[in-house]
Amino acid sequence: MRIYNFSAGPATLPEEVLKQASDEMLDWQGHGMSVMEMSHRSPEFISIAAEAEADLRELMSIPLNYKILFLQGGATGQFAAIPLNISKKSDRADYAITGMWSKKAHQEASKYLENPNIAIKTDAHTHVPNIEDWDLSEDSAYIHITPNETIHGVAFNEVPEIGNVPVAGDISSMILSQPIDVSKYGVLYAGAQKNIGPAGITIVIVREDLLGHARADTPTIWHWQDKAESGSMLNTPPTYSWYLAGLVFKRLKEIGGVEAVHKINLKKAKKLYDAIDSSSFYSNPVEPEFRSIMNVVFTLAKPELDKTFVEEAAKNGLKNLEGHRSVGGMRASIYNAMPEAGVEALIKFMKEFEKKHG
Repeated sequence: MRIYNFSAGPATLPEEVLKQASDEMLDWQGHGMSVMEMSHRSPEFISIAAEAEADLRELMSIPLNYKILFLQGGATGQFAAIPLNISKKSDRADYAITGMWSKKAHQEASKYLENPNIAIKTDAHTHVPNIEDWDLSEDSAYIHITPNETIHGVAFNEVPEIGNVPVAGDISSMILSQPIDVSKYGVLYAGAQKNIGPAGITIVIVREDLLGHARADTPTIWHWQDKAESGSMLNTPPTYSWYLAGLVFKRLKEIGGVEAVHKINLKKAKKLYDAIDSSSFYSNPVEPEFRSIMNVVFTLAKPELDKTFVEEAAKNGLKNLEGHRSVGGMRASIYNAMPEAGVEALIKFMKEFEKKHG
């Protein structure tokens, strides 16, 4: 029996996609082999890759002057690729630190920048400061933000307006969950293992004018222009993850696209936050206007019951609810593939647990 998997990633996938992949596992569309056995240079896989790219461009309304790259190395790999591709070592670059992942992005970039400026840093990661309070550089090569912090459940409610400076955004835990105005960014990137598909593939969406500026010593594997010119096939790509991502894109189009799933996501998040806010037993530390609709964190009034909560939830088919080890508490990641019924089951359990232990 399928459980409700609230993991932050690798995360739950649409059952319809898993069933189709299962049906095609040994024989993809009559070709007598699995997709994972195909040459990435074969006409069959080239068609899979091209369809996935076209569907993603349609789903996100990605302008034609942006390249879409299907890479490896996770979002963490792009922490290094960004400074290597769009800045010189002596350049200044601004980082907004609003949670753990933006902090990690800054730490990694600091290896490749002499002047990695912290434009803003929250202490308790419970909000996003107004842009007027940011210490922005006058000559910044780019500014990096993490619009949705997976660990702390903090989300930007708008993209900061900072003139002509390219904005780099890590959208790993929010991609395809809500409309994004791609034109407001110079580069967007996302690990797949939350809303796209299985771990192993990373999406990079980069404006064409930012290509061709990589440092001479940039490793080929992180060189965006080389990757773009090769169709993301400079080396053997993660073909099966690419195929599964394509199936997820098709499924998302079938149910009405990003706008439709966003409405569902808002509804799921509201139900869960309402349940937390109406209780004296559970609490969420994030200021309401900055709450993530993908990663809902909460704590118990009695922290000594955390382990019991997780264990009893698992017995009820609600798994992977423990918060990140760095912050504790609970975290329910309710990505696109989490059905509303899963959120309702969690709320029901939370009420019963509070009645029993409160």
